[in-house]
Amino acid sequence: MSNNQVYDENQIQVLEGLEAVRKRPGMYIGSTSSRGLHHLVYEIVDNSIDEALQGFCDKIEVIIHEDNSITVKDNGRGMPVGIHPKMNIPTVEVIMTVLHAGGKFGGGGYKVSGGLHGVGASVVNALSELCEVIVKRDGHVWKQAFSRGKTISPFECLGDTEDHGTTTHFKPDPDIFEELEYDYDTLCQRLRELAFLNKGIKIAISDERNNKAQDFHYEGGIKSFVEYLNRNKGKIHNEPIYVEGVKDSTSVEIALQYNDTYIENLFSFANNIDTVEGGTHLVGFKTALTRVLNDYAKKFGFLKENDKNLSGEDVREGLTAIVSVKLTDPQFEGQTKTKLGNSEVRGIVETVVADTVSAFLEENPGVGKSIIEKGLNAARAREAAKKARELTRRKSVLESTSLPGKLADCSSKDPEECEIYIVEGDSAGGSAKQGRDRKFQAILPLRGKIMNIEKQRLDKILNSETIRSMITAFGAGIGKEFDVSKLRYNRIIIMTDADVDGAHIRTLLLTFFYRYMKELVEQGHVFIAQPPLYKVTKSKKDYYTYSDSELDNLLAELGGKDNNTDIQRYKGLGEMNATQLWDTTMNPEVRTLLQVTVEDAMAADEIFTILMGDKVEPRREFIQENAKKVVNLDI
Repeated sequence: MSNNQVYDENQIQVLEGLEAVRKRPGMYIGSTSSRGLHHLVYEIVDNSIDEALQGFCDKIEVIIHEDNSITVKDNGRGMPVGIHPKMNIPTVEVIMTVLHAGGKFGGGGYKVSGGLHGVGASVVNALSELCEVIVKRDGHVWKQAFSRGKTISPFECLGDTEDHGTTTHFKPDPDIFEELEYDYDTLCQRLRELAFLNKGIKIAISDERNNKAQDFHYEGGIKSFVEYLNRNKGKIHNEPIYVEGVKDSTSVEIALQYNDTYIENLFSFANNIDTVEGGTHLVGFKTALTRVLNDYAKKFGFLKENDKNLSGEDVREGLTAIVSVKLTDPQFEGQTKTKLGNSEVRGIVETVVADTVSAFLEENPGVGKSIIEKGLNAARAREAAKKARELTRRKSVLESTSLPGKLADCSSKDPEECEIYIVEGDSAGGSAKQGRDRKFQAILPLRGKIMNIEKQRLDKILNSETIRSMITAFGAGIGKEFDVSKLRYNRIIIMTDADVDGAHIRTLLLTFFYRYMKELVEQGHVFIAQPPLYKVTKSKKDYYTYSDSELDNLLAELGGKDNNTDIQRYKGLGEMNATQLWDTTMNPEVRTLLQVTVEDAMAADEIFTILMGDKVEPRREFIQENAKKVVNLDI
């Protein structure tokens, strides 16, 4: 061992106070990107929500200031203001500067809580260049200021008041965060969600940068939540079925409603935390619903004695449901700690769902009949889809007869380095095939329009040769059987023209991937190629630009447009020869790829429903609202 590789007591670093948070912020807020930036707001809001869960707060206000600092106000009890018996400093200072200090660790302060379980306020303080807390409690107003986890002013009384509550103002630290601009719509999405999950609470948001403001207040709670999620869909029954019950200090609240789509949308929460990986509460709900609907179908003759039971997949087709539980000591597991693990919760949810849904179906036979008939149709389609899938599997050899436009595969068999371009039309496909690097780039040209899968069941979708060709080429299956580990290409790149038709094809493909190969999108395997809009030739030298603003900047750099300047606007990929396509769009060293990600499953579902569903008015409103955000659109 060399002398400079000493490992002894001198190499063991002890981080004091909140230094650990500043050293490894990702461990506490997930990342230092936009997601982590927004997480700071959620942590402070979650503290206010915890007050609401105890019945002490019914109003929360969030303000985005012009400098992208944030203020969160609530009318809860206010942070304790006395001297902490162990730390011998003001308790507000303890809460803001000591990690794992809070009323959520068995001291009786909170029976139910969300957030990061006591680390929220101190972590926000540690990652802010300025953090100020104003507390109204016990007839007085108190204030203290902090910076980057350190106290910078004494805890002082500012005067008297009859109000109560806590106000936290913080400005994220530019030394920590890659992005510092808050997105109003992103914050609205989470605040709306919290208002749904905690019926009766009023949550207001205002944005001083552009004078936007919204109030969220839902007396119907998650019943209103389901109505909101289904608002652009045709309903099988008008009123959501509402389930509520309490057992052993665990409260269960569920709302469900069937729509005329073929997609299930289940969202589960534990103490307001989005359990994206599900858990025991979701398992209990699924098990009880499947059993109750099969029992009902047999009792009223929809299923005969020897008929197969409806599967869980059948009874959840077209179902939108919110499953929300609140419990004293939630145990989370899974890779991202978003899967509820409390074993007792499954039985509690099963019992509550079975009793309530059974009674509802008995009292509403018309609704019961509609739900069962939808399930029976889903079962028939599932059997047809199974046969179609088996047919797709049997075509294990990728033949031109089964692949429209013919797949030009790559020579490498290592999925990690391989990528496949999905290209519209034979013209662009020809250029792409000639220009690609054959070792790791495969080309699959598509002919004609892709099916709008939003309006079709899986069995009909699998009748499409275009879709079957993609399934076979990707090699990972489809739907419930999709296995991302079997994917033949690490990157799936959509390469279409920068016009209306190209945008439509992209949306159709993304809808298909999201609905039936969701892990492709969730795990970051889907990309959108960015071909240039213009080719500028000046003095026999070629330049490429990707937007009108880039073109203007280039022309300014080149001394303006003159007789030696030739500008070509590309109407489509087919106008580029193989060399140009490689140089601008396919060469990994210079190309730009946009990675498709899903930050919020509910928002993604809503967008696809609006863009690809039957209702025209929501689509018109969406296009009007987002028209100014569209770039590179050639109409």
